[in-house]
Amino acid sequence: MQKELITIPRATLDIYNYQEDGLNIYEFDATECSPPEPMINTIVTLEMLQGANDILKVKYFHEPVPLYERLSNDFSYESQELESGDFLVIFKKK
Repeated sequence: MQKELITIPRATLDIYNYQEDGLNIYEFDATECSPPEPMINTIVTLEMLQGANDILKVKYFHEPVPLYERLSNDFSYESQELESGDFLVIFKKK
């Protein structure tokens, strides 16, 4: 698996894209950011998801509950707390 740094308009963080187990994965780490940067980067990266095989993995310093409230009904998410206290959230297009 080779992660490729990609450019997404309006994104301010390093966003990576790679293929794994038949999935097209976008990924970034927002643990060192202050609001609203994590939300903005998530929203612009979600625009890249085109189908069921595309997912977005984001690591946050807290669970992004305000972001969940802003998501359209086109997306689902799963959240898990990591040992570090950070949260990994996986977004999928429905």
